[in-house]
Amino acid sequence: MAILKIARMGHPVLRRPAEPVADPGSPEIARLVADMIETMADAGGVGLAAPQVHVPLRVVVYHVPAARDTDGEGHPLTVLVNPVLDLLGDDVDVAFEACLSLPGLAGAVPRYRRVGYRAIGVDGRPIEGEAAGFHARVLQHECDHLDGRLYPTRMADLTSFGFAEELRKPE
Repeated sequence: MAILKIARMGHPVLRRPAEPVADPGSPEIARLVADMIETMADAGGVGLAAPQVHVPLRVVVYHVPAARDTDGEGHPLTVLVNPVLDLLGDDVDVAFEACLSLPGLAGAVPRYRRVGYRAIGVDGRPIEGEAAGFHARVLQHECDHLDGRLYPTRMADLTSFGFAEELRKPE
């Protein structure tokens, strides 16, 4: 396994849609996933999309810490290959997000409260489920990467965009 270099905002790999994975069970995908998991852990992230490590494929790894989960249980480390999201309902929340590709920055981003998701696992089996709250936010954030989109493009008010350290300071 290896820690991979994370692409930063402005790099072309983050601005274009990623390609579908033809063989989720291939040794190349298994190696990529293992490296992505190690990279995400090293960087202290909760999610990572393949384009963020300079690989333009539709692969996401993520987990939801119990402290951030709506029901307090968390969501274990999950690998999604070729994920598809379905928006469930019209309810939207605005919350601060950060991204490993925009180190040190954060901003208030509107996201749907609930999503359905479908994907293939690295074992070739279908994965599907529903997510709410922070779990839904993580899925939307990571799938945006697969579509060549970064969270600032979703922000309605750029006055909430800045260095996380500065945003945490009392006014």
